[in-house]
Amino acid sequence: MQIPVFTVDAFTNRPFFGNPAAVCLLENDLDEDLHQKIAMEMKLSETAFIRKLHPEDDFTRSSCFGLRWFTPANEVPLCGHATLAAAAVLFLVQKNKNSVLTFVTLSGELRARQVEDHIVLDLPLYLTYPQVLQEVEELIKAAVGDMVVQDLRYSPGTKKLLVRLSDAYERSVLEELQVSAQCFLSAEKTGKVKGLILTLKGNSSGKHKGYDFYSRYFAPWYGVLEDPVTGSAHAVLSSYWSEQLGKKEMLAFQCSRRGGELKISLRNDGRVDIAGRVAIVLKGNLTF
Repeated sequence: MQIPVFTVDAFTNRPFFGNPAAVCLLENDLDEDLHQKIAMEMKLSETAFIRKLHPEDDFTRSSCFGLRWFTPANEVPLCGHATLAAAAVLFLVQKNKNSVLTFVTLSGELRARQVEDHIVLDLPLYLTYPQVLQEVEELIKAAVGDMVVQDLRYSPGTKKLLVRLSDAYERSVLEELQVSAQCFLSAEKTGKVKGLILTLKGNSSGKHKGYDFYSRYFAPWYGVLEDPVTGSAHAVLSSYWSEQLGKKEMLAFQCSRRGGELKISLRNDGRVDIAGRVAIVLKGNLTF
């Protein structure tokens, strides 16, 4: 069997930056266990599988496809950067001419469209609620030590914990923070956290002006110690920072070593548009 496979760096236009995802185009149904085996083989934070919903569907002409995401450890319910990567393969490699692509996923229908040199994802927007520190104190200590935490929120829809560091800190503090995410597994006692977001308000002066907020994201519960640029985390961050800043249009930067930029626009229907650029760095075939 041969399966076309691509590696796409998402949320960047520079090769080897942003967040890499593998994308597989499935002409036919794939045995269930092979999804996980391929994701383990690709060894990227996510491998996306695009499948036809009907036998007569075509990757160049059809506008609606099935989409699943696998980490090397398990299947996940939502992945923004691998959805961006999947849309890029259809728009840019397969030359799909539809203005909007729809993906049927575990998180419902997700849409992607091209706007100039960006691909825009229409994602669910997840609300956050105040989180009591005592419940997660050990996890916070494992993540940021004695740094000052300004706000603490929990998103039940995604099981993500949002930790906002003090506005007194600069972006460089977040970038240089040494985080041992493996320690989170034993420090998290509630069983309700599956992802940890560290975030910081942007500054309107200095060399990085223009970004509304910064973040880093850790998901050792899914076998991903640190994710380079995370669309699903921004589906949570967008609602939080929109409320804090009183803005619906924002520009965000995820401060991982690879780094990536996300353009955010809150919609009137309770969802969020997250736009990013891509760099396709590998094209080939899986053969087995």
